[in-house]
Amino acid sequence: MKPKNLVFIMADEHNVNVLGCYGHPMVKTPNLDRLSANGTRFTNAYTNCPLCVPARATLATGKYVHEIGYWDGAHPYDGKIPSWGHRLQETGHNVVSIGKLHYRNTTDPTGFDEQIIPMHVTDGVGSIHGALRSENIPNTSCERLAKELGPGNSDYLRYDTEISEKACEWIESVDSSSNSTPWVLFISFISPHYPLIAPPEYYEMYPLHDVPLPKSMSVNDPKHHPWIREIRKGWPYDDYMNEEKRRMGIAAYFGMCSFMDANVGKILTSLNKSQLTQNTQIIYMSDHGENLGKRGLWGKMTMYEEAAAIPMIISGPEIPIGKTCSTPVSLIDIYPTILECVGEPLLEKEKSLPGRSLQMIANEPDDNERKVFSEYHGAGSPSAVYMLRMGKYKYISYLGYSPELFDLELDPEEEENLANEKEYSELVKKFDTLLNDILNPEETDKKAKLDQAALIARLGGKEAILKKKTFAGTPPPKI
Repeated sequence: MKPKNLVFIMADEHNVNVLGCYGHPMVKTPNLDRLSANGTRFTNAYTNCPLCVPARATLATGKYVHEIGYWDGAHPYDGKIPSWGHRLQETGHNVVSIGKLHYRNTTDPTGFDEQIIPMHVTDGVGSIHGALRSENIPNTSCERLAKELGPGNSDYLRYDTEISEKACEWIESVDSSSNSTPWVLFISFISPHYPLIAPPEYYEMYPLHDVPLPKSMSVNDPKHHPWIREIRKGWPYDDYMNEEKRRMGIAAYFGMCSFMDANVGKILTSLNKSQLTQNTQIIYMSDHGENLGKRGLWGKMTMYEEAAAIPMIISGPEIPIGKTCSTPVSLIDIYPTILECVGEPLLEKEKSLPGRSLQMIANEPDDNERKVFSEYHGAGSPSAVYMLRMGKYKYISYLGYSPELFDLELDPEEEENLANEKEYSELVKKFDTLLNDILNPEETDKKAKLDQAALIARLGGKEAILKKKTFAGTPPPKI
């Protein structure tokens, strides 16, 4: 296989169902639809943690959260564990990022030759309130969601516009010769992350009377799993919403997805203009999804499809055209994908990584026996939650609580929990065995909480943390 360049485009909080190519009947994403038509779209792609900071650490290292200890929004990646970027630097490839990284800071050696307008966690620490898990104090910044939504502009939208401009400039200035050393350009947008504000021309594409409302639940709804009720209490976004605000928020989210798509279109145009498409692969994906009001939940932090599933598309040389692949995949598959793309073999120490190249997976028959794994140890969670997807089943193990099992073919909305049904008892046991093959659930939960307690102590203790102001999103760099 001939080495190729890679343009890797990442969105933030893009719900897998909110794209035209993934079947949404209303949302307009023509550029992503075209990218999918020209490549392979993965229909069962997942994050390895439904939270920005740890998800991006798994993406960088190709390892699970429990293996690397970047547990939550206050444990950002610092470069201490080798990334695919480090590997490419060692072998002479140019590795550049433009936009959001959400690592600790710009000075840590995180595997990029250049970081253009990077965004990192606030003050090198991030969201420290999320480490106070035993308290489960409602996040007061959640009220902002209901106050800042609809048509308009925001710092995030301005930042995304600058990201797309810088990306196009970089692409159009790069050496397009086919014999140059392959490079990797990581372009990371914020849309459609909160606030739910869309440029007016995109917001108006989705009239409020046409916007579907999600199936909502109150915090004490008996249909809520008790672990989910705790998340709902810790992140009480929906307490500040009403029907009109929900419609406005969803319309704005749809608009931001179309705005994101337009930015992707600009990048694809620059690639064509620079005659790079013949020797460049393109990946589009998100770090995690977005609940978007379903079950009365907004944000991420759960293992339901809205938050844990992600869009993932790969296109370019040696990628099947117009294919949909049902093999389960996840963020950890990116590390070997990038190495294969630029022509670098896996080293012996890398062969134990849990991921596989998306290019290899796309060119093979679908493997519905492959499993993917996700975990969450962050804000609002009383205990760890683990997810396994294999075949048509999804298993969610809540430490200290009863599990959930869903047949996603028959029950894509995840409304019928099969875990307590006698006929599924052996399948539950099988999933438990698979989970324990990956980690020790109890010991992992204990380790996460000890690390979080140690961080809180280093920063002055619980009372000092409680006095700190919560924030609803990392501010972008001043540009």
